[in-house]
Amino acid sequence: MDTKEFWHLINAARFAMTDEVPFHEALATLLAACPKRQILEYQDHFDTLHNALYRWDVWAAAYLVGGGCSDDSFMDFRAGLIAQGRHWYERAATSPDALADHPDVVAAAADFEDRTLFYEDANYCASEAYERITGDTEIFWEDWKQYAADHPSSDSPTEPLGEDFDFDDEDEIRRRLPRLAGLFLSEGT
Repeated sequence: MDTKEFWHLINAARFAMTDEVPFHEALATLLAACPKRQILEYQDHFDTLHNALYRWDVWAAAYLVGGGCSDDSFMDFRAGLIAQGRHWYERAATSPDALADHPDVVAAAADFEDRTLFYEDANYCASEAYERITGDTEIFWEDWKQYAADHPSSDSPTEPLGEDFDFDDEDEIRRRLPRLAGLFLSEGT
């Protein structure tokens, strides 16, 4: 599976989702129709894209959008950005402040809702697909461990990339993410 095929699967799942079938279930269904090797390749691409967003500026955007953001929540936010498709993923990767244009983010800011774009289940589509094929999630993790050993890639960063800064410093947030700050921070604070 190459990058184009990865994004094709994401877009196909977005197209297949309904009110009754959320994105992660649609994606798991599509992946379950693939050979196991292709599911592992999907996971490899997912992890690479997920790790590329492990940055302080992206975390700050998640902090604003989510009204706070723990380590686990940041994993879910990055998965949610991947689930938005290539266009939004690349926009956020280029400039997290561009998320101020995302319709769900704009709506969340207007309605004082948090957690938009946070999507925990999107982290586990490959293991869900494996479970549908084999009846056992553990088989995925065993196969994944072997696949990762046979296909070493760059290690996951242990610390976010970029410059760390205080997400509670509103002046700093406004300087770094002015458009998102305009949506989520009160004027004059």
